[in-house]
Amino acid sequence: MQVDVLSISGSKTGRTVDLPEDIFGAEPNNHVIYLAVKQYLAAQRQGTHKVKTRAEVQGASRKLHKQKGTGGARKGNIRNPLYKGGGTIFGPKPHSYDIKLNRRVKDLAKISALSHKSKANAILVVEDLQLEAPKTSAFASMLKGLNVSNKKSLYVMPDLIENVFVSARNIPSVLTAVLSDINTYDVMNADVLVLTESAAKLFVEMEEGAEA
Repeated sequence: MQVDVLSISGSKTGRTVDLPEDIFGAEPNNHVIYLAVKQYLAAQRQGTHKVKTRAEVQGASRKLHKQKGTGGARKGNIRNPLYKGGGTIFGPKPHSYDIKLNRRVKDLAKISALSHKSKANAILVVEDLQLEAPKTSAFASMLKGLNVSNKKSLYVMPDLIENVFVSARNIPSVLTAVLSDINTYDVMNADVLVLTESAAKLFVEMEEGAEA
C-alpha cells in the first residue's frame, strides 16, 4: 500500500512509503480485536476492592440472648451481616482481572486494527519532527497542518524522542507511542494514526526481514 509522505505543514513531499499489504491490507478479524481490547481494559483495573466479613468487623462475639424462650428470632453475635455494622456476605475481595491471550492472537489483533485504519483512510505518514527543545505550539501547528487537530490522534515514533513526547503530552487529543509499544486498544481508540516517516519505513524493513 503506497502512502504519500507529508511535510509537517501538511503538503506532499513527493516521497512515498510502501506499507506492507499483509499488515495494512489484511482482512480484519473483529473478534480478536474485541479480545485484545478486553484484555487491555481488564489489565487497567486495580482489583483492590475489599469489604470486611463478619470475622473482620469490630464487635463482641457473645450471643445476644438465649436461643429459646424469648419469643423472638434466634440471634448470634452483633457482627451478624443482618445488623448495622455487621460483616458483608459474599463481598468483593482483591483479585486480578488479567486475561491471558496467546502472542499470535495479540499480533493478529494488532494487524487487524491497523488494517481497519487503512481501510478507513485514517493513516497519515509525516516526515520526522525535529525539535531542539520541547514546544507544544510546534506540535499543535503540525496537527493543524495535517487537519487532525480536532481528532484523537496516535502519533507513532520509531524510538522515544523526548522533546516530541513532552511537546505532545499537553494536548489532550494526542497520544504518542513508540512503534514497538503500540497496542490494539490505542490504535482503535484513535481517530487517525499518524506515523512518522522513520516509523513507517520500519514496517517495510520488518517485512523484508521476514521474507529473507
